Order: sequence, then C-alpha cells, then structure tokens
Amino acid sequence: MKTLSIHTLTHVPFEGLGCIEQWIINHHHKLSFTRLYEKHRFPEMTEIDWPIIMGGPMGVDDEAAYPWLVEEKSFIRSAIQHGKTVIGICLGSQLIAGVLGAKVYPDHQKEIGWYDVKLTEVAIKHPLFKNFDAKFTVFHWHGDTFDIPDGSIHFISSETCANQAFLFNEKVLGLQFHFEVTGQTLKEMIVNGKEELIENTTIQPTEQILVQTGFIESNNLKMFQILDYFDNISSMKS
Repeated sequence: MKTLSIHTLTHVPFEGLGCIEQWIINHHHKLSFTRLYEKHRFPEMTEIDWPIIMGGPMGVDDEAAYPWLVEEKSFIRSAIQHGKTVIGICLGSQLIAGVLGAKVYPDHQKEIGWYDVKLTEVAIKHPLFKNFDAKFTVFHWHGDTFDIPDGSIHFISSETCANQAFLFNEKVLGLQFHFEVTGQTLKEMIVNGKEELIENTTIQPTEQILVQTGFIESNNLKMFQILDYFDNISSMKS
C-alpha cells in the first residue's frame, strides 16, 4: 500500500480522530494536524494526500466568531479541486456540502445519541458499504443539516435527519454522524456538550448514551472499512 500523508482539521480539542487515528497508525500512514483552536497553518496541497475534517459545535456560517472558517473553506475547496480524497465528519460534512454549493441550515430538531440510520438503495449496492446491514445504529450529535450537493450520491438517512451521508466525485465523503467515536471521545463530547443534553424524543440523556457503548466496536469496524476502501483506491491510482 502507498504511504499516505493524512492531514486532519480539528475545531475543538474534544472532537478528535477517535478510532481513525488507530487506523492511520496501523497502516503506517503519516498524520499531521491543523488545530484551528490554536495558532495554526494550512499545508500546501503538495504536502498531503487526504484531508479529514472533524466535528465541532460551531456552524459553517459562524465566520464572525471563527474567522478561520473562511480560510478553512478555501482549503477544502482547493483539496476537492486537486482531486484529493476528502472525508468530513459532522461539521466536516457540513463544510464540504457548503463548499460544494449546497445549503446548510439548522434542522427541525437536534439528534444526539444512538439512533438508527438506513442505507439508500444506491448505497446498498455501492462497494463502500459492502456487507453493511441496510439499517444500523450509530452515534449522532448534530443540530444542523445540509442538502445533498449537486452531482453527489445520497447514501444514508435517519428518521430525524434525511441527509446523513453523501459521496461526491467518488472520493469526497460527508458523514453527518460519528462512526469514529470511542469510549474516551464519547465521554469528552458529553462533558463538553452537556448543556445540549436536554432529553426529548431525539436527544438521549447521558446515562442512556453511556449504556449503549456496545455499539462502538461495530461502528469503528464500519469506519475502518470505509477508510480501507479509499486506501485501496489511493493505492491503485498511485
């Protein structure tokens, strides 16, 4: 396999790579970061193979409060134009959708906790989701949603949020939910976002979230399969 230079954009210290970091280590790829909550720089496109854009509590249009969003969007746009494999999770998926010209906006209600998602008919037939069940449980923490960008494939939906995943140009993936979450990152998200855990039909209380950590392993394996898929494509094209 080709050794990849994977560059991660993180927006807050408590929403990191989760299990993705272990996958990168296991595959002997190079890992670098732009931590947008610290003094930072964005790499040149020649320095990286894959950008991975993580989550955060801010919105894609919060440029007044987070001026670095302007430069981040430009970086993501450039990565797509340069044909990079780009993976966005939660806020990362929303930023990709916005860069591709889709509308990003507050959903009718937040979705926080372990809830089912469904593959679309096209996703069921796509090799990215080979051997996935048509319905499975994932961890969510989002209040915003996006329209599916023009030219993209709509892959996943839930009862609360119709647009949960999309693929653009066969190598730009947006995932609204968190396959990558580990026991540690889950606890960090709860500690730092506890004010949002106001129980209703689409927000689970802390105790209910933590009692369902048995889903973490299967979620991480799904994340690994997705990363393996793009890794294989990168190797074939090298």
